[in-house]
Amino acid sequence: MADPAMSVTPYWELTFDADGDVDGRERDRLLAEVTGHGVHDLIVFSHGWNNDRSEATELYRRFFAPIPGLAPRARIGYVGVVWPSMRFSDEPIPDFPRSVAAVAAEAAPLPALDKDTRQALLRTFPDRTTVVDRIAALLDRQPREEAALEEFGRLVRLLVEVASDGPQALCATDTAADGEPGMLRGDTAAACEEFGQALAALESSGPAEGFSLPNPWHGARELLRQATYYAMKRRAGTVGEHGLGPAIGRLAGAAPGVRVHLVGHSFGGRLVSFALRGLPQGVRAVKSVTLLQGAFSHYAFAAELPHDPHAAGALRDLHKRVDGPVVCCYSHFDAALGTFYPLASRMADDARSVACFDIGHVLGPEWGAMGHDGVQAVPGTRALTLAEALGGPLPGSGCVNVDAAAVVRNGGPPAGAHSDIVHPELARVVLAAGRVT
Repeated sequence: MADPAMSVTPYWELTFDADGDVDGRERDRLLAEVTGHGVHDLIVFSHGWNNDRSEATELYRRFFAPIPGLAPRARIGYVGVVWPSMRFSDEPIPDFPRSVAAVAAEAAPLPALDKDTRQALLRTFPDRTTVVDRIAALLDRQPREEAALEEFGRLVRLLVEVASDGPQALCATDTAADGEPGMLRGDTAAACEEFGQALAALESSGPAEGFSLPNPWHGARELLRQATYYAMKRRAGTVGEHGLGPAIGRLAGAAPGVRVHLVGHSFGGRLVSFALRGLPQGVRAVKSVTLLQGAFSHYAFAAELPHDPHAAGALRDLHKRVDGPVVCCYSHFDAALGTFYPLASRMADDARSVACFDIGHVLGPEWGAMGHDGVQAVPGTRALTLAEALGGPLPGSGCVNVDAAAVVRNGGPPAGAHSDIVHPELARVVLAAGRVT
């Protein structure tokens, strides 16, 4: 399984479509070869938002690179999960090579939809070409009429909608009270204003002044971004539950001695967590889960919610299906999860504006994300600094929060440090979580 584009071997890929169907040839190759390569520990990594397979592979190449040197005697195999997701081209990844087009897009005046982002939308939503074209036209023209913003909101909702009885609709929530995010309901103009206020606050490194928005189309572009990421969140749950979970079940049957360690970044953290819901009954092959800036509710594993004791997380108690710990690395430098994730979820549920709050402490804990403050409302959860996590053995079970802000700290608006995850310290956390020595 030597791959000139990969830094480690043996390496396999598992490709899933939007409904969680796996590439059968890739899955069968993994099942047939993993035992022959003498693999004892298999690290399965899922990307979050990205534009294509090449960017996902580059992430895996860079993250996996230090691991052989950190555990030279371990018999480790590696799997890269590839699933249809996207990011906007104005979100640079720290220390990641960027195309000339992406650099040009950063210099282009917002809120026009640049060529790379438009193409990413068409790849991610291949049956919505007409909708994407109309969205791009409105962002280019920026009509002053409020009716144009309402049309924009209707188009965005049309872009991300799925069949109500399909698998993606069943994987949309992180808690029982979650539901469709507020940004997809109600007044589009008001939503665009709130997003614009949040952008202004981030770009000025402080609270936005006043409540007026000179150009509501800046907020409209952010509405498109957040709606797209809501679709990716929903899709990640589908791929995890209906795709990766059953695939791990097949692996456990074909290679019962292999220990599986799941790693996910951003919505990839949601994907590998929902894979626990899709594991066949009795499968105990998963020995650790490591979440890197997980883009889903910090209450997902809770048996009851602090603000509603009659409600529970969508993954209630599923951390107990892991024969080892669930380690959640988080950072307060992650603006994508500290500001826009809760705002998109809460928006239109009350009359408060983001400008009333300090960035990083937005809108109350009920809207928080794993990657911003860790697992919440799960009794027995341990809290460690990164130094503490690397300085001693991690707990052998349960949930563990690791404040990774010491290394996850670089990146500008709008995402902040959300993608700043390629660090040997985080690779060491993965090995420590899985007790790989």
